[in-house]
Amino acid sequence: MAATLLLRGIPLLRRHRLIQQQCSGSSPAVGLLIWQNTHSPDYRQWKDKEDEILQDIEPIVTLAKEIIHSDKYVDGERLSDEDEKAVIEKLLAYHPHSEDKIGVGLHSIMVDRHPEFKRSRCLFVIRTDGAWIDFSYQKCVRAYIRDKYPSYAERFIRNHYKRGSS
Repeated sequence: MAATLLLRGIPLLRRHRLIQQQCSGSSPAVGLLIWQNTHSPDYRQWKDKEDEILQDIEPIVTLAKEIIHSDKYVDGERLSDEDEKAVIEKLLAYHPHSEDKIGVGLHSIMVDRHPEFKRSRCLFVIRTDGAWIDFSYQKCVRAYIRDKYPSYAERFIRNHYKRGSS
């Protein structure tokens, strides 16, 4: 019982030590500054908006990950009508180059191995002329965030996505 309580407190102790280390080489005012920043109205507004964005994108991100990373679909399989509709409306529509990806027309969406990175699975647009091209669901999500939350998008993307990806 005591060990369980002690283990629960470890993350709190670690955070306290990190703040203490940040403050130890400088004046006590730095610790006060950290406290003020996390309790300021701007910070609270940001955290509330961050939670809103996460709740907004969570269903489609979960669906995309389920399609790509589970055994729900085998390589080269077309998505079900329901999944395809969700991917087209909530992802592909926001891709920065969706018109180029769709090209002559959209026939269907499938999941398969990436042509260059054989260990990675991704989503593909199958065009009406039979050609197919991959697209990044993460680029779609980032573009959606930029469109719907312009004031918070770059900060959110910087905090939640890898650096260097657009």
